[in-house]
Amino acid sequence: MKTFYDFEATDIQNQTVNMKDYEDHVVLVVNTATKCGFAYQFEGLQKLYEDYKDKKFIVLGFPSNQFANQEPGDLESIKTTCAINYGVGFPLFSKTLVKGDDIHPLFDWLTSEKGGFPSRKIKWNFTKFLIDRNGNVVKRFAPTKKPEKLRKSIENIL
Repeated sequence: MKTFYDFEATDIQNQTVNMKDYEDHVVLVVNTATKCGFAYQFEGLQKLYEDYKDKKFIVLGFPSNQFANQEPGDLESIKTTCAINYGVGFPLFSKTLVKGDDIHPLFDWLTSEKGGFPSRKIKWNFTKFLIDRNGNVVKRFAPTKKPEKLRKSIENIL
């Protein structure tokens, strides 16, 4: 049976990151887009990261341009926008396919573990997956669920 730790992805610095690097952490995986109406959530995600990082909690942002072309920039512009406009200090990854025939294996696994309604596909930016310290997906949150509303779920598994 696969867990989160069986996957790898390319970070925004174009380096391969093994998810095993986050073993024993509580992880929140989010598909992001800097031009999305939900981009204000970057600030809330950063706040969660700052508040819980000492308890081995981490947010991982995966930019995706698959929803209304809301992440059209290159990696440098994504990194700059996230840092300057939203103060993002949590790890960001390279642009990732989160749906479709060429879906990244991590997102294929995440969506098969916790499907949405009416299908398992990610429907928009800022879909969030909460992963426990054993690498299992515990919850999936809709894009409309604000980061501050995740606190109880995060604290329950910290």
